[in-house]
Amino acid sequence: MSENTPYDLRKVLDEIKQIPGQYHETDKEIDPEADLAGVYRYIGAGGTVKRPTQEGPTMMFNNVKGFPGSRVLIGLQASRKRVGTILHQDYKHLGQALNEAVTHPIQPVEVSKDQAPAQEVVHLATDKDFDIRKLLAAPTNTSDDAGPYITMGVVYGHSTDGKESDVTIHRMVLEDKDTIGMYIMPGGRHIGAFLKQYEAINEPMPITINIGLDPAITIGATFEPPTTPLGYNELQVAGALRNEAVQVVKGTTVNAMGIARAEWIIEAEILPNTKMQEDINTNSGYAMPEFPGYNGTANPAVNVVKIKAVTHRQDNPIVQTTIGPSEEHVSMAGIPTEASILNLVDRAIPGKVTNVYNAPAGGGKLMTIMQIHKDDINDEGIQRQAALLAFSAFKELKTVILVDEDVDIFDWNDVMWTINTRFQADRDMLVLEGLRNHPLDPSELPEYDPARIRQRGMSSKLVLDGTVPYDMKQQFVRAPFKEMPNWQDYLK
Repeated sequence: MSENTPYDLRKVLDEIKQIPGQYHETDKEIDPEADLAGVYRYIGAGGTVKRPTQEGPTMMFNNVKGFPGSRVLIGLQASRKRVGTILHQDYKHLGQALNEAVTHPIQPVEVSKDQAPAQEVVHLATDKDFDIRKLLAAPTNTSDDAGPYITMGVVYGHSTDGKESDVTIHRMVLEDKDTIGMYIMPGGRHIGAFLKQYEAINEPMPITINIGLDPAITIGATFEPPTTPLGYNELQVAGALRNEAVQVVKGTTVNAMGIARAEWIIEAEILPNTKMQEDINTNSGYAMPEFPGYNGTANPAVNVVKIKAVTHRQDNPIVQTTIGPSEEHVSMAGIPTEASILNLVDRAIPGKVTNVYNAPAGGGKLMTIMQIHKDDINDEGIQRQAALLAFSAFKELKTVILVDEDVDIFDWNDVMWTINTRFQADRDMLVLEGLRNHPLDPSELPEYDPARIRQRGMSSKLVLDGTVPYDMKQQFVRAPFKEMPNWQDYLK
């Protein structure tokens, strides 16, 4: 592929194939119903997936049972170091890179159908033999899932007047031959805000669901308010990360834009004021595994999406998928959250937070580690102000750990060393009660703590302040080993 070819999933794969240990493909037949995720769980899922698991290569399954000619890719972003390689950034500073991108956006550019590989093949939902369940190799993560799920589909929609547009990622289950159940989490998702406009006039909302994308798009799409307000199209973030505009194209059957270099585009409409049971086909009570590491509860009333057409590339189109609690979710949700926190603290207390890491233990959403810089005694307490700012920037955040500049926030041993040697629970632990958090955390149920949790999605929040009091810095100096710039010479 030419260096001048615009970025898409295939260009990214060509690049990482050149790096040993980062890509693996197999021609061995795999069943997409639980087996595919079950295999990758061992190979490279990581995150909060049930052990044993590990960080490993992204994996392409070339022989998917029941889907000749279609391939499934999983785990492309299930390694922070691999994400850094993909985005041509230092993996430890991806939050800063995303913050820079979101503040210097590049608008997407419209191209014609003949410039859109995603529309090379067109299947109409009115075709006699159309069935999305036989066309799209969407896996199930476990045998309890409500059905095959689209887990890496970027939903692209616009306001009723067409002046504002947005992209978001939702869990979407294939319910029947032309119907998708889409869970739109209440509050914060702009596709949901646009849908309310359509429901107010009782009209269906046209959308596209784009699958198989450059990770710059899937990571950028997970920004949330207040960093990206209503009407901020996150495709602009991907444009800035690549320093080239994302190419978009008009749908063939709906008044909505699709991502021109996707592998697949589902053209559809969200029906107004219409809901359905998410697990209507299984009645298992479960949806799919979610980022905290538990099976998500099936929602009794998800939005109903009716498919109008499916388009895809001619040559072995790739279905991109992920495991809900995997390290891939951490990359997609956590890195933009780091950027959002940095964005806010840089404006409120510039220079005091040097780096932020949303660790896998929190699924990318529930926990952040903040590295604090104190200039003098007057900065004492600024670290706790930073924690409060982080909570205000991202309501789903539950735990903040504060550390000094000499601590590697990407090394759990170093972070926990801080909590063991620079922390006293009676003075350095702060608990904030009665705040909103993420409804997928199973500890946030009224029966867990009736006195403090009035309804699901409320939580107490925790700050662990592992920073050294400024006037005691000299009592917490780490052992001063000699700097040896040539240390690698001794490994030759």
